[in-house]
Amino acid sequence: MASTITTPAGVDDRVTSRSIGARLLSRPEIGSLVGAVVILIFFAIAAAPFRDINHAGTILYGAALIGVMAVPVSLLMIGGEFDLSAGVAVTTSGLTAGIFAYQFSVNVWVAMIVSLAVALLIGAFNGWLLMRTGLPSFLVTLGTFFILQGLNIAVTRLTSGAVASNSISDMDGFSSAHALFASQFKLGGITVKIIIVWWIVFVAIAAWFLLRTKVGNWIFAVGGDAAAARAVGVPVKKVKIGLFMAVGFFAWFTGMHLLFAQNGVVQSGEGVGKEFLYIIAAVVGGCLLTGGYGSVVGGAIGALIFGMVQLGVVYAGWNPDWFKAFLGVMLLLATIVNLVVKKKADAR
Repeated sequence: MASTITTPAGVDDRVTSRSIGARLLSRPEIGSLVGAVVILIFFAIAAAPFRDINHAGTILYGAALIGVMAVPVSLLMIGGEFDLSAGVAVTTSGLTAGIFAYQFSVNVWVAMIVSLAVALLIGAFNGWLLMRTGLPSFLVTLGTFFILQGLNIAVTRLTSGAVASNSISDMDGFSSAHALFASQFKLGGITVKIIIVWWIVFVAIAAWFLLRTKVGNWIFAVGGDAAAARAVGVPVKKVKIGLFMAVGFFAWFTGMHLLFAQNGVVQSGEGVGKEFLYIIAAVVGGCLLTGGYGSVVGGAIGALIFGMVQLGVVYAGWNPDWFKAFLGVMLLLATIVNLVVKKKADAR
């Protein structure tokens, strides 16, 4: 005698609910969030100055300097690429504005617009060359890195006779630009740099853009499998060039902060090595080097971890040489944890 198994009407047995734990594990930033809490508690115990609320502004400022650039770098890594020229591009942007304003005696805002155009062109060039040649982004942006590093030093020496640009602090437009990019204010006794506010705004906008828009879905698609994304109509070339141009825009913004925070002067050798800090922040925040997975919020948490460790080591009175060693360990652990978490989340 045959028997049948019936399911209640209206219930689709293909749909299963996931536990809260499974949903949390599926979030790329969960590992970095746990790490941030652990580091916060550790340095709060190990370093008395770390517990002083007045130092919170300094810690957040250190995080914001990395965090602003970690926003586009996270998006780019989710899209399956990374940019080794990001650090020196920040310096290029600051130098372009400073040198152009000084040499041509124009309003600082005019020089800033010229600098923005240069930064966007650098990003567009990286993206175009990548798509045109099919070369890995590592090689393309490594070449751009050396080009910009050489130009930064050579052009600065040519125009100022030194390794730093001439000061533009007394030029028209400097005060208003300084207020936008490098001002500060007090909040409950804490000195808050304006770039911290911009960092939070950028993270919120980028997170919404990534998770709530069609282009955000395209970014995940091209990072996961560019060929499959192209087959279903995703404009892979436009998305990747756009991501590199986003890096250019944020490099310009950070460069403007650098210029105005340093009284209108930029050192031509700055920025070298910063690209690795941006990548570390993104990876610690949950971005995979293989693309298709990650989080802008996670990148922000990764930058916050950087800020806490950088100041925590100093406040604890330890040898700062250990900081770089910690960065390397943190990168390896974050990469392993991200892979394990993703596999477990996929299995559920």
